[in-house]
Amino acid sequence: MSVLHAEVRGRGGRDLVLLHGWGSNLRVFDSFTRALGPGWRTIAVDLPGHGRSNWDPRAAVPAAQTWRVHETLAAITERYCLLGWSLGGQFALDLATAMPGAIEALVLVSSTAKFLRARDWPYGTPLQLMRRLQAWLDVDTGRTVDDFLALQTRGTAPRTALQVQALLRGALETHGNPAREALRSGLARLAESDLREGLSQLQAPALVIAGREDRIVHPYASRALAAALPRARYALLAGASHAPFLSHTASCARLVRQFLT
Repeated sequence: MSVLHAEVRGRGGRDLVLLHGWGSNLRVFDSFTRALGPGWRTIAVDLPGHGRSNWDPRAAVPAAQTWRVHETLAAITERYCLLGWSLGGQFALDLATAMPGAIEALVLVSSTAKFLRARDWPYGTPLQLMRRLQAWLDVDTGRTVDDFLALQTRGTAPRTALQVQALLRGALETHGNPAREALRSGLARLAESDLREGLSQLQAPALVIAGREDRIVHPYASRALAAALPRARYALLAGASHAPFLSHTASCARLVRQFLT
């Protein structure tokens, strides 16, 4: 398995790894990285099949994909703080479970331990939305990703929503669109994964950030995630939706800086 594409910025300070969400790439973190300011070495990674990372059909299962992320990071850093957004948060939880000694702290943005709604998990996303995304993906990949970008900003103030959508689309235009196989795999991962059982074993300090208007990962799901982690704080950003680090960049950067320092 080949390593993934990663970009390192800054020198000195603590290492902060950034993992993006479904259908996106590492370019979405550019403004957030600038807002963090000096004193960090950020390591942004393109997840398998996203941006400039290839899709390896031999490493299609979640464990193999997570291992690709680990192998990529192992060549760059030994200990790091880890920020995962949305699907990247699931990768982050998997890494924290498999490599607890490598991770100093976790930041989980718009993330959940279980994506789909269930009888014992009323905070999840309805199955109908997942089926709709899966059906659209087989018909028109570009339209599906574009509609998902719009869904990420629903509930945000109109002007802010347009700005965030422009940033999300700009990342795809400048850094590359995801492979359809990666998108299918990501949806399957979200539909099937349930990481709740292992949360009580994660001892790294954690910060869970949610947007009050998030239509993809309900803020109650993020709050439940924080409650299940032994050493977690929960932060809710009013007016933010699924990408608070883009719509409320300064507030998110301040929360992360204060938490990690």
